[in-house]
Amino acid sequence: MSKTSTGNFFEDYTVGQVLTHAVPRTISGGERAVYTALYPTRFALYSSDEFARACGLPESPIEDLAAFHVVFGKSVPDVSLNAVANLGYAEGRFLRPVYAGDTLVTTSEVIGVKQNSNGKTGVVWVRSTGRNQHGEAVLEYVRWVMVRKRDHNAPAPETVIPELKKELAAGDLVVPEGLDFSNYDFALAGEKHRWGDYNIGEKIDHVDGVTIEEAEHMLATRLWQNTAKVHFDATNRPDGKRLIYGGHVISMARALSFNGLANAQMIVGINAGTHANPCFAGDTVRAWSEVLDKAEISDSIGALRLRLVAVKDAAGTFPLRGEDGKYRPEVLLDLDYWCLIPR
Repeated sequence: MSKTSTGNFFEDYTVGQVLTHAVPRTISGGERAVYTALYPTRFALYSSDEFARACGLPESPIEDLAAFHVVFGKSVPDVSLNAVANLGYAEGRFLRPVYAGDTLVTTSEVIGVKQNSNGKTGVVWVRSTGRNQHGEAVLEYVRWVMVRKRDHNAPAPETVIPELKKELAAGDLVVPEGLDFSNYDFALAGEKHRWGDYNIGEKIDHVDGVTIEEAEHMLATRLWQNTAKVHFDATNRPDGKRLIYGGHVISMARALSFNGLANAQMIVGINAGTHANPCFAGDTVRAWSEVLDKAEISDSIGALRLRLVAVKDAAGTFPLRGEDGKYRPEVLLDLDYWCLIPR
């Protein structure tokens, strides 16, 4: 009997199945330091304990996306080790901040399956939840992946496609306990722009670009303990290239968005997300954002619904899709999310 695992294939998943992912992860200040080294992130709430305390939190939390990567990484060996592609996200909610000393574990429930017409792959939908050492949910989200079949002759399962919200309402968003922007220091944060300064339909070109390096993306993927072969093994793809982890692109684009959105301090919801095209070492990533919606949360806090777009080897804002309705090849990421900002 083999003692090694080749991961799950499409025919191994059934709707209602619950996967408990191995290897709990205790967070330390090291995650914050390495995250800052990997991405040009400068959001004050995640950089300074004193700034965070002035905003009502006990200390500076780990960045929301760093927590997302840890929770996501736990699920890879069971959900996407044999994936062809990670197709999308929905119903993502950040339920409480993660601090140094917290230990995170992840579970996933299979909520949908659909075999593709080629009979060689299928799509699996899972709802993943990250919990801390107290059993409190810190993050939950749905993602769906295209997974290879082990046996092409295995019968197709009954198709189940889950009904998912197209977007989260403002009432679905969870504001961290104690968060208050009444004493927010705009000078220390780096920009003066408040919630009221942004208009629905406004597009913000974040100007800066970063060229992806091979070593950095592999370091990032190892940091999150993401074991997907396509990120490490150059023999795993016919072109001999290592595919950049999609989360690396998300974090890079979010960090670049500081220029123009420095006060968009906390991500609290992910409405939808698509990795439109693959990213490889040598690609230069730039980003822009579009304001999709706004909501009043409290006297001191507002929420912005933003569309974050990452592109490669291109500059400025432009239509994301060509005449054929497909994403243009320059587009890497199309992410729809809610964040909290001072009013």
